[in-house]
Amino acid sequence: MHSVAVGAVTLLGCASCDGLWLDAETFERICADRAVQAAVLHTGAGSPPAIETRVSYRPCARCGTMMNRVNFARLSGTIVDVCKGHGTFLDRGELQAIVSFIQGGGLERARQRQIEDLREQERRLEHRETRLANTRYKGSATNGLYLDTGLSLGFDSLISLLHDS
Repeated sequence: MHSVAVGAVTLLGCASCDGLWLDAETFERICADRAVQAAVLHTGAGSPPAIETRVSYRPCARCGTMMNRVNFARLSGTIVDVCKGHGTFLDRGELQAIVSFIQGGGLERARQRQIEDLREQERRLEHRETRLANTRYKGSATNGLYLDTGLSLGFDSLISLLHDS
């Protein structure tokens, strides 16, 4: 691997595949710094990423363990190879695709989607808690009569059952 200067950051490039290795700090800086993003886009290095027909996993350049394949920001469509502790390997053209995604508002869309997913998860948990509370109430002993029919009865129906028995 050889050093590749892109604006104010230095990356490691692979001469055989034109891929790039970025440590976590450098990748975060590129994602946050508009000036570095502009430099990435102006380098013109790399053609658009090729659509892969065969999935292959690559070892981390630092520790040698197999990296995880991750869709950048969960919805960019750019699949990158990530070693959680060390960094990210990008195939030719993927850095430019990621920067274009970011500059096109992709991170904001990803954040909004994450917020929506969290709200949906919270709604499901509240619904589950309500169902659990209702199940506990219906299954409790009342005047020596154990009511757990498995049916969803309203409170008024429950009271009328108790009075009728």
